[in-house]
Amino acid sequence: MTMKQIDAKMLSKMFLAGAKNLETKKEWINELNVFPVPDGDTGTNMTMTIMSAAKEVSALTEPTVAQLAKAISSGSLRGARGNSGVILSQLLRGLTKGLQNYEVIDVDILAKAMEKAVETAYKAVMKPKEGTILTVAKGAADKALELSERTDDLEEFMAGVIEHADYVLSQTPEMLPVLKEAGVVDSGGQGLMQVMKGAFDAFMGKELDLTIEGAPAVKTLKANAAEAADIKFGYCTEFIIMLEKKYNMEEEKKLKSYLSSIGDSIVCVSDDDIVKIHVHTNDPGLAIQKALTYGSLSNMKIDNMRLEHQEKLIKDAEKVAAKQAAEEAKEKEMEQQPKKDNGFIAVSIGEGIKEIFTQLGVDYIIEGGQTMNPSTEDMLTAIEKVNADHVYILPNNKNIILAAEQAKYLVEDKEVVVVPTKTVPQGITAVINFVEEKTVEENLETMMEEIKRVKTGQVTYAVRETSIDGHDIKQGDIMGIGDSSILSVGQDLMATTKDMITKLVDENSELVSIYYGEEVNGEQAEEIATFVEETYPELEIEVQMGGQPIYYFLISVE
Repeated sequence: MTMKQIDAKMLSKMFLAGAKNLETKKEWINELNVFPVPDGDTGTNMTMTIMSAAKEVSALTEPTVAQLAKAISSGSLRGARGNSGVILSQLLRGLTKGLQNYEVIDVDILAKAMEKAVETAYKAVMKPKEGTILTVAKGAADKALELSERTDDLEEFMAGVIEHADYVLSQTPEMLPVLKEAGVVDSGGQGLMQVMKGAFDAFMGKELDLTIEGAPAVKTLKANAAEAADIKFGYCTEFIIMLEKKYNMEEEKKLKSYLSSIGDSIVCVSDDDIVKIHVHTNDPGLAIQKALTYGSLSNMKIDNMRLEHQEKLIKDAEKVAAKQAAEEAKEKEMEQQPKKDNGFIAVSIGEGIKEIFTQLGVDYIIEGGQTMNPSTEDMLTAIEKVNADHVYILPNNKNIILAAEQAKYLVEDKEVVVVPTKTVPQGITAVINFVEEKTVEENLETMMEEIKRVKTGQVTYAVRETSIDGHDIKQGDIMGIGDSSILSVGQDLMATTKDMITKLVDENSELVSIYYGEEVNGEQAEEIATFVEETYPELEIEVQMGGQPIYYFLISVE
């Protein structure tokens, strides 16, 4: 039977199915990232973006198309993370603008809405690049307009759009040499395809689980106390039996059977004249009495797991409470201070780097950057906390700039200035060169000029095999990554770091700053500093504890 219209109920089902399909495929999409780094997170960013909207949609009861459009647009806009997530949110924003004024949707309306989606997304990206999610979206929209002139059958229309969009995706390696070298299609484009395919499955009546998990509830100590009470067997009991009587396979089977009747998590292994026992039970005495029938006991240890669980919860709760109290005190202090002209927000991770930004006068630190890109909502929350007329945001990661820009346009009561810093060293340089007496325009111009002088190298490990930038990379290799390409690859951390530095330093270099991460120590950082001092005696050198995860070293050369 030919279907020519989609109502609000079907639209809701299709959107939720698209979101769920993307969520299911997110790790596969993450693995399509060109750079084989541990924080390749396109699938995660896109999933968190669309799930923010899916939660709003799933909360609606019998919504109209207009209500769905608002929920999808608002939820994805505020939940957008990373460049791919922001672009997805803009595609959804444009699409819903094209649908919001209709009670039912047909081929013509859907085709025009897809055209609006592409137009909106392209406008949001300062320098659109072909061979990306944008190209796939444009290919789908172009095909949609073509098919809308030939058919009013939604099944034929959507199947044709998806088939063509899949073909466009397959061609992305021909448009971006870096994709071709790595042997992958564009990860953002693949994410978009999974949304479209999930939506089509729902349209075709496929049985799907459309349950959207809400945000995890914050566990309270009271709730966890109940959790502790739910521990079935409360005593972890361990001992060794020094065998004095007959003990064979049959006896071992009998002993295991008995232990199973009084507990769980059983380990029962024998070696010559001893038997090692481990069991969780509510009556350790029963286990001990049974064991005594085989011989004498040694190395006895009984722990109350419920008590240990409670003690851990109390300690954890105390840590959380202390952290929250410190944050609330800082926020209260900020609120009580008179409004100032200029304030700073920086995205950072690692205790050392956070401390550096704080000492430089940054008002609010958003934790994230490498392993977890903050959302537009996170940006808006930070902007609200900073009591200033002009708020400068330092994203410190190229994958966060679009989310910051998106937040900027949602704020009306403050002037938000996004300084497009792509690395932590660029962010540090930007804030160092800020001058309170200068205008916003003058400061932004100065900061932009200064961050151009900063070259950054980041040292991490490869999570998969690939070929890129002329390097054949194996899983576990150490990589030195520059601002636009991989500079060095090797098996040795120190040797690869030193080689990367030689490719960053040139005749104009004056300062080398070394920020070492949580997985390396001060001695290793000093070894790198000594290498720089001996190789380039004319350069100034700084060594700081960054404490960042994933990246062993951040090296800046100015």
